[in-house]
Amino acid sequence: MEPISSHQVFGGHISTEPRINERIKVPEVRLVGPAGEQVGIVRIEDALRLAREADLDLVEVAPMARPPVAKLMDYGKFKYEAAQKARESRRNQTNTVIKEMKLRPKIDSHDYETKKGHVVRFLKAGDKVKITIMFRGREQSRPELGFNLLKRLADDVAEDGTIESAPKQDGRNMLMVLAPTRKKTEARVEVEAAKAARAADRAAAAEEERRQEAELRAAAATTVHPKKKRGPADNMDPDVDL
Repeated sequence: MEPISSHQVFGGHISTEPRINERIKVPEVRLVGPAGEQVGIVRIEDALRLAREADLDLVEVAPMARPPVAKLMDYGKFKYEAAQKARESRRNQTNTVIKEMKLRPKIDSHDYETKKGHVVRFLKAGDKVKITIMFRGREQSRPELGFNLLKRLADDVAEDGTIESAPKQDGRNMLMVLAPTRKKTEARVEVEAAKAARAADRAAAAEEERRQEAELRAAAATTVHPKKKRGPADNMDPDVDL
């Protein structure tokens, strides 16, 4: 004997689609018009008739109400617009990205400026940054070095990021998390705008170069070179000594 699956027991998958038109099996509904107006409680037969007359669908929007609430609408158009909104929402959704930057407590000024530049770039792109100060040997007895370095970095990038997680000791390391002052979507819009501006500048420069080349060719084509006048010496034999 074959085992009975949960699919067979519960009658298949539960549909998330609302019931529409003849699939609504209730004696009456609280009807809402296509513009959101309240029609009132009507028999299901009358609601279906009104839907047919308006060339619309009767859609059950609140099945748990007593009686259920149904609305007159173009269900195909409603589903299409809902799918469009869902796609737009997924396109605008951004995943939180945490970059990491590691520093030594006694980092020299050149390396510090380089790594600070990376941190600023990450923050401008809308990403969080985890700063890790790595202690070695006797440096572990001087945690204030790491704390002061993290505070200095946070102050230097304050325009683009804020402290989300304050400095804390984690074994041989000290950690701090910086969060961007702008949302990732805003940063992405600005980056795209900057790219578009650079592309427009390149196109304008190329067009100007083509225009100048065309003017030079046109000027060269219209230039008339005067003919050299022949003198008495032009008719002489070059081999004859004068």
